[in-house]
Formats: sequence, C-alpha cells, structure tokens
Amino acid sequence: MTDRRSDTARARLALVPATAEAARPHRWFCNRCASPAAQPGTPPPFARACPACERGLLVEAAAELAPAPGDPFLLVDAGLSVAALSEAAAPLLGVAAQAAVGRPLGELLAPADAEAAGAGALAAAIAEAAAGAEPRRLTVRPVGVFGVRLSARIGVCGPPRAALFALD
Repeated sequence: MTDRRSDTARARLALVPATAEAARPHRWFCNRCASPAAQPGTPPPFARACPACERGLLVEAAAELAPAPGDPFLLVDAGLSVAALSEAAAPLLGVAAQAAVGRPLGELLAPADAEAAGAGALAAAIAEAAAGAEPRRLTVRPVGVFGVRLSARIGVCGPPRAALFALD
C-alpha cells in the first residue's frame, strides 16, 4: 500500500527569525500571600504550592509587575471573574478572600474617574492584559465607595493565564 499524501500536504517546519527583543525577567509568587518562590526558575507542577503560607499556588508574572509580599492584588480570569484575592486586598475591598473568588470583578472594583469610559474600559484593559498585552496602569475604586482611588498595574500572569491586578 502506498502513501497517497503528497509531500506538499505534510506539515513542514519553518525557521522563525530571531527578534532583537530581550527576554523580560519573570518572577514566581504566591497567589494568596505574594511570597516569592523558594528557588529561582520554573517550579515543577507538583511543587507549585506556596512554601510560605502553604495555602496558595505559585504563579508567574513579569518582575516589574509581580507584587511583593504584603501587597494587595487580584487575579482575574478571562471571564472577568476573580480567580484569587490576596490577603492584603481583602480589607481594601471590604470582602473576605474566600467570598471574592468566583465573583465578577465588577462587583468589587469600578473605574475611579467619572469621565472614564466606564466598566467597559476596565473590562477591555483586563481582557488585553490576560491576552498578553503590555502592562498598563488604571485608577479604580471599590464598588459603592466614593472618594477612594487606587492605582492599579494590570498585566498577564499564569498558569493558568489570567490578568494580575496589582493595587498600589
């Protein structure tokens, strides 16, 4: 029996040209307490539990975006639901970390500027960040609270891929 596929139908490998862009440093941190990974490099899948608090999982983000221990932050999935809330962010947003997970982000945070494009701009920024766009800054406020402004850095993190919403 002969193979009827022609050589043109077979998948071919192609060289990808090198880019001049240097790799950005990344850092692994706990999605609950922001403690850094115990050892540098990618942790094996079975060792992704946080060595400090033992309750969170290690995720990776760009070093300039990754929070320091004690910093408030949220992880938001592609469906705009809260995937993780740090212990430091819970009192800022007036919600327990366990109660925030799975809730829509719009129930916790809103754009702070009255002139802003509204929740659509916030959703678009998070969707872009989760897709891997460059980190950016936004000003937000807790829902139902006026006069409070929080500066936020938004960028990609994972695995699983999500948007890191670090509050300053």
